[in-house]
Amino acid sequence: MSAPRNALGRGLDALIPGRAAGTPPLSGSSETAPAAGVADGSPRELPVDLIDPNPEQPRRAFDAAGLEQLSESIRCHGVIQPVVVRRAGDRFELIVGERRWRAARVAGLDTIAAVVADVAPQDMLELAIVENVQRHDLNPMELAHAYRALADAGATQEEIGRKVSLDRSSVANHLRLLELQREIQQDIEESRITMGHAKALLQVTNPERRLHLRKRVLAEQLSVRETEQLGRELAGPAPPRKPRPGKPPAEPAMRELVEVLQRQLQARVRLVGTPRRGKIEIDYSSSEDLERLVNLILEGA
Repeated sequence: MSAPRNALGRGLDALIPGRAAGTPPLSGSSETAPAAGVADGSPRELPVDLIDPNPEQPRRAFDAAGLEQLSESIRCHGVIQPVVVRRAGDRFELIVGERRWRAARVAGLDTIAAVVADVAPQDMLELAIVENVQRHDLNPMELAHAYRALADAGATQEEIGRKVSLDRSSVANHLRLLELQREIQQDIEESRITMGHAKALLQVTNPERRLHLRKRVLAEQLSVRETEQLGRELAGPAPPRKPRPGKPPAEPAMRELVEVLQRQLQARVRLVGTPRRGKIEIDYSSSEDLERLVNLILEGA
């Protein structure tokens, strides 16, 4: 039985079949020259209009000013690094280099240097993700949607982390961003708030309170630490559970313990019983949230 593949953790080249040892690597890896795809892997000139964008491209925003600047460079020097494509019927689909392809169109080029690679459709999303991750081209929301697509295809958070060379908790934190309202997601996409602000906003489960805090963050330019503090205040402690008949109310020490647990776990916590006997109840809002809590608890075991 063959060992499981960890292609993305080794870079783009590992996902491109047919790359011989010693062949120059793909654009987007830590080295610089283009890699082989099929046959001899030599770049060829392909008509720009015969190439279509990668339908699995995780990158959603292409800066117009940046594309114009790149197109000016292409007009002067041409496309220095070939794009990588795969055959799709009588046309081609981009795998790597969509920004260069877009800029070449803006520059008015009829053809572009391209390597035609033998890549299965199911690998295109992984290739597009790793190319952008290595170039730091994706914002946190784009990463969140990309990780969700991999998860929907059956990958666990641990597997996604191995594929993109990140720890599982980083993947989980990105996936949690999808729980935020669209307004807040757009703030992240447009760099009005940071990933740290977003994690602080996730403390507040009430949608209206969360949006109120988001407005304060933007209006007052609050730091992440200030947002975390306000988030804890808005989330508030869990309402006290009604004592069972004949049972005394929770002791002050237990109420304080609840507050400590809620701050640590960033979740609603209830203690039922007495200091001598009882149970701890922890609320979670999704399968990802449950996994996050389990890992937090096991890390302290």
